[in-house]
Amino acid sequence: MIRLDKVGKSFKDGNTDRWIFQDLSFTINDGDVIAISGPSGCGKTTLMNMLAGLLPIDSGSIEIQFEDRPSFQLKHLNRSELLEYRRSDVGYVYQFFNLVPTLTLKENVLLPIELTGRKHLTDQALSRIESLGLESRTNAFPEEMSGGEQQRAAIARALAHGPRVLYADEPTGNLDAKNSSLVVDMLWQEVASAETTLVIASHSEAIQERAKKLIHL
Repeated sequence: MIRLDKVGKSFKDGNTDRWIFQDLSFTINDGDVIAISGPSGCGKTTLMNMLAGLLPIDSGSIEIQFEDRPSFQLKHLNRSELLEYRRSDVGYVYQFFNLVPTLTLKENVLLPIELTGRKHLTDQALSRIESLGLESRTNAFPEEMSGGEQQRAAIARALAHGPRVLYADEPTGNLDAKNSSLVVDMLWQEVASAETTLVIASHSEAIQERAKKLIHL
């Protein structure tokens, strides 16, 4: 469970605080599929980065409760605790893929396992490469892959270490209609199979309609 209570984020404009959003409150239950919508510049990516512990909040609180541990608030975590949260509990799919260019597809996918030491998940991660239709591309480097292949690889990487929650920021924003539909279908399938909570920021009406809950900024 992730609970936002009157969350706000601002930036400095000279001597003035400009609020991107304020008093944002909603709850994400375990296993939910939540879509974040809104016009460009409304703060979708900012919100995703705050939920993932990449940006601090300026007001309110984000409380996280996983079933096997005490609840905690992101703003109370120190630097090393935030790093552990991001490394162990969070998966992130970016619009621009963010694959490591010097690593092969297989090496990119297994990177989170190397970082977390969860070697027991290696076979499952390799199996996911196959389920995403990438078995023939395991030794390819990102520059040798299409956009759709890179995004599917990014999904496989984001889920490799068994995160509690997957954040996907405009995951189809750089894809054509055919690849967008394929990536969305595979993302939903893989998240359901892994029983992972999904929070996805997107302009796509098709994605918004498939979500269990829609948050409009």
